[in-house]
Amino acid sequence: MIHPTSLVENNSKISESVEIGPYCVIGPEVEIGSGTKLHSHVSIVGKTKIGSNNEIFPFVSIGTQPQDLKYKGEKNSIIIGNNNKFREYVNINPGTTLGGTTTKLGNNNLLMVYTHVAHDCNLANNIVLANNVQVGGHVTIEDSAIVGGSCAIHQFSRIGKLAMIGGMTGVLSDVIPYGLSLGNRNSLVGLNLIGLRRAKISNGNIKLLQKFYEKVFYNKNFRTNIDKLDDNMKNNSYIKNIIDFINADKKRPISLPLM
Repeated sequence: MIHPTSLVENNSKISESVEIGPYCVIGPEVEIGSGTKLHSHVSIVGKTKIGSNNEIFPFVSIGTQPQDLKYKGEKNSIIIGNNNKFREYVNINPGTTLGGTTTKLGNNNLLMVYTHVAHDCNLANNIVLANNVQVGGHVTIEDSAIVGGSCAIHQFSRIGKLAMIGGMTGVLSDVIPYGLSLGNRNSLVGLNLIGLRRAKISNGNIKLLQKFYEKVFYNKNFRTNIDKLDDNMKNNSYIKNIIDFINADKKRPISLPLM
């Protein structure tokens, strides 16, 4: 169903079950999957592909040019998965040549009011970005991470799986999977224990993660401390996620506890 006040370009690919409310604008290269609902005053332009069963609230803008002075009009895109919810005034920009030209969001994400996702970001699944979170370009956020309100995430930063970022935090360094990070300039303050329990991680694995944290992050020599761990601990799947995250190619330092 398309409201008569909306402008939908003929070349766009809109599933028959999509609901488009009043005063929306849909560009010619846009694809929208079944069951998706646009409430009203939504703008979706550019080469933007949106999956099924998404809910997009008023004044959301998806697909306008990247806010990057290096962008010179090259072709780019946005790919969005299924079952996402974008609240009022969310803004999502497509990629640039430097980042592979594509901004990606997975499934089951909640982006609250005034969230901005910049060019070349890669957001996975089951992520919550609270009100007024500003995500700089080339940021990666892994599954089930939660970012508190009014956070600013610096370009090229990474936030690991099931990490939690406290409200009003400035994220300038990478946050390990399962980590809890906060502060005016973020530091690691422990593990996201509440998130781990909600994810139904076993008590045994949580205790092992706590032991890992105590052994590795008690001083700034965290890489040397990892090398000293026994193989039994290193081979635990949750700990391996953290070690792989630390060893991955990156632009930002790893967030560490204040010492």
